[in-house]
Order: sequence, then structure tokens, then C-alpha cells
Amino acid sequence: MKATVNPVDQHVVTLTIEVPAAEVDKGIKQAVKRIAGQVNIPGFRKGHAPRRILEMNFGKEAIMEEAFEVLASQNYTAALRENDIVPVSDPEIEREQFEEGKDLIFKATVTKRPEVKLGDYKGLEAEKQDATVTDEQIEEQLNNIREQQAKMVVAEEGATIQKDDFAVIDFAGSVDGKPFDGGEGKSYPLQIGSGSFIPGFEDQLIGAKAGDDVTVKVTFPEDYFVAELAGKEAEFKTHIHDIKRKELPELNDEFAKEASSYETIEELKKDLRAKMEEEASRRAIDTYNADLIQTAVKNATVEIPEVMIEDRVEQMIQELAMNMEGRGLKLDDYLKFSNKTIEDLRSEYKDSAAENVRADLVLDAIATAEGIEVTPDDMNREIFIMAQNFGGADPKEVWDIIAKEGRVAMLAGSVARKKAARFIIDNAKGAEAAE
Repeated sequence: MKATVNPVDQHVVTLTIEVPAAEVDKGIKQAVKRIAGQVNIPGFRKGHAPRRILEMNFGKEAIMEEAFEVLASQNYTAALRENDIVPVSDPEIEREQFEEGKDLIFKATVTKRPEVKLGDYKGLEAEKQDATVTDEQIEEQLNNIREQQAKMVVAEEGATIQKDDFAVIDFAGSVDGKPFDGGEGKSYPLQIGSGSFIPGFEDQLIGAKAGDDVTVKVTFPEDYFVAELAGKEAEFKTHIHDIKRKELPELNDEFAKEASSYETIEELKKDLRAKMEEEASRRAIDTYNADLIQTAVKNATVEIPEVMIEDRVEQMIQELAMNMEGRGLKLDDYLKFSNKTIEDLRSEYKDSAAENVRADLVLDAIATAEGIEVTPDDMNREIFIMAQNFGGADPKEVWDIIAKEGRVAMLAGSVARKKAARFIIDNAKGAEAAE
């Protein structure tokens, strides 16, 4: 096999691959054997039908097509390896000569993985965030717990609706005097100021009392997710059943017993501080580490092929769809609700996808430059972590799935990048402070 590489542009190359006639003959024999093993021919054991019989049943073209697939696949892979080319797109194959008894000549045009010119990635510096937890933050957290423990009580007789109150209402909406789907509700608890209804709706209930009937007039936003209602003026006949308000518990020992396993409010505060300091410390370290890695990535120079960004965008969309399905939703429903198209989503994801691809390329280059290897222990550890993230799945089952789907090399690459990131962090200035 002989392969000649001709650049098309900065990222795309064309390989002209020549395969000797002797190898072509072997490829044809291999194709015959493969087809014979896939079909049943009366009078012959499976896998033992001769070529002439196969040609009579399926035609010579079928055998030659199978032979070309065999030869092209084998020799394209060998040509990539021989010329140290890592493809990031499927090849466009063009036959130039393919006849029995002659050399095979074909071209494969492919986008190759770009070269990365590394900048500084050792001895980097990043600002360390303050992980101190203030008394004000403790109080804020206690107030959040109070909100969770709050009880809803009916407001005193004669009270008027104020911001943050819950108005229990019946409503019936109409546009041009006609009701519309989704425009009616019974005993709906609407929090005033939450912004959950059409802009202007909640404000028009302020000052009303229980038992009042209020006509609310609003205009649907121009970008409203129901196209038939977008920009339309609407009227809602609204009846107020009750006004309810949150009643917050006092911050005392009784509150601590109700809200936690502690006996006193001081014990609860002490526990909150310990947990918040641990979280603040973890967040500070995560930010410090991320800043170091981002600096190493920015210091590198690499031109990313558009196809790599497009592939990553599609991957991100697939991940979103899977997350939606995990919550019983469909991507189409999400797009409709958010008033977006799939093209809007691709546009939104493009910058983030480009950053992700760039980071992966730089970390891969650092792993290569530093001779970072992925050991069986590294793989086992990663599989174990994945199993834990899947709700305590069996690590062996996780490994079997990855192997079956042919994603072992992909997983090894991910582990290598993690080790490269760890290398950046361990070799930063003041790295001991980030342990």
C-alpha cells in the first residue's frame, strides 16, 4: 500500500491510496468468504458456496462492492496510521481505479485533528478565593430554612392583597370576548410578585380583598410561546376566594428542634457554619483549579476545524434530549415552550462547544507532551466513579456497556485529559495550598 497526502486547506487533506493488484485479489477472496458466510445457498453449507454460485445469485457487482469496502477500510486505516493523521470527520471516498487484476487507486478526503502549539502550562498562578463564611451568610441560610418551615395562614378579615401574598383565585380569560385554551383556573394559589402570570396580571390584584371580583386586562407578550395569543389583548374575570400569607417561625430552640436534629438554635448555627465553610472551601478550590486549567488553555494556540465544533454542538443537543427524556419530557416540547428552534439551540451552544473542544485538544496535547499514560487502575477508578454516579450501579455492568458500545478509547481519552488537568494543578505555583 502506498499513500500520498495532499493538503486541501489548513484542516482538510486528501490521501491518494494505491493498493497492489495482489492485495486486491486477496480482498476479493475475503469479500467472497464474507458474503458466503452471511447467506444460505441451497445445496451448500453456509460459508462454503463458491464465487461463481454467489455471482449467479447476487451478481459480480455485489462481490466487488463488498471487496471495495474491505480494501478501502483496511488501507484507509493503514494510511492514516502511516502518516500520523487523526481524523475528526468521516472520509469522502472517490474511486479512481478498481478492477480485478489491477491496482486499486482511491482518494479519501478527510478533516484531520489540528495541531496544538502549547504555551505555558507549568508554574501558573490563579487567585485563591476567600472561603470565609460570615455571620450574615449564616443568618441568610437560617432565614431560608424559616421560609421552608413557614405555614400558610388566612389573612385577617378585611386584609387587602399585598406583594408576596398568596391570592386564591378563580379566573376565566378571553380574547375578543372568546375564551381560549388554558385561560381558566379554579382555586389557583397565585403568589403576588412571583411573575408566574402574564406581566401586569398580579399587580392589578393588589389592594383587593377576599370576596372581590376583579377584571384584569393584560396584553400577551409578542414572544409568547402560544403563537395565536402573542401580542393579543386579553381580559380575565377574576374572583378572589382567600388571601393567604406566610407565617414564619421564630428563631429559637423550638425552631431548631422542628427544623433539624439539634436541640438548640446555637447547635444548629454551629452545624450550618461547618457545612457552609466546607462548601465554600470546596467551591474556592474548584474555582482555583478551573482558573489554572483555563489559563493553560488560553496560553495554547490552535485553530479548530468547524466540523469539530458542529459535532460537539450535536453531542450537547443529544445530552439535553436525554436529560429531557429522563424527566419525562421531549426536546420538541422544550423547544416549543421556550419559543426556540433547533437552529436557535445550535447557535446558543456554538461558543460553549468551541471552548470545550479547545480545552480537550489542549489537555490531549499536554498529556502527550508529558507522556501521561492511562493505567488499568485509572480506568477502574473512573468506572467506579461512573457507577456511583449512576446510582450505585455495578461497575462491571458499566464496563460491559462501555465495551459493547465501543467507547473504551473514548473513556481512556477522557481519563488522560483529567490526568493532564491534574498535572497543571499539581505544577502550579503554590500548588500545595490547593490540595
